[in-house]
Amino acid sequence: MKRKEILGRLIGELTHFILEGNPLRMVISLHQEDDGAHISIFDDKPRPEEELQRIRESLNPKARRPELAEYYGMMAGHDMAWDARLKLIGWQIKHASVGNTDSGVQIDLWLGSDAFNPANFTIDRKA
Repeated sequence: MKRKEILGRLIGELTHFILEGNPLRMVISLHQEDDGAHISIFDDKPRPEEELQRIRESLNPKARRPELAEYYGMMAGHDMAWDARLKLIGWQIKHASVGNTDSGVQIDLWLGSDAFNPANFTIDRKA
């Protein structure tokens, strides 16, 4: 699967999840490098810590299978519960962090090749 298709599907799935909360504002930021990408999405709906933790767990599954990203990507767009939708994203990325900001929630996704080095990014390991 081409890089732009993977990014498009991940952004689409994340957008679908955010729109479920009917936000008045949503902002998506994409930063690409040769060997990876960083996607940030913000909305104006703060969430309770329990929900943030469920989102973190869905986006950061214990078993990652990035070699199956194309298969998971083909499942994108199907009608499913939000935690299943987020798990599809989580199986395709290197790391995700989730937290409330002053105005809503922020979700950061990091994608990369096998050479991805998280030390090159500011990643909150507890998120």
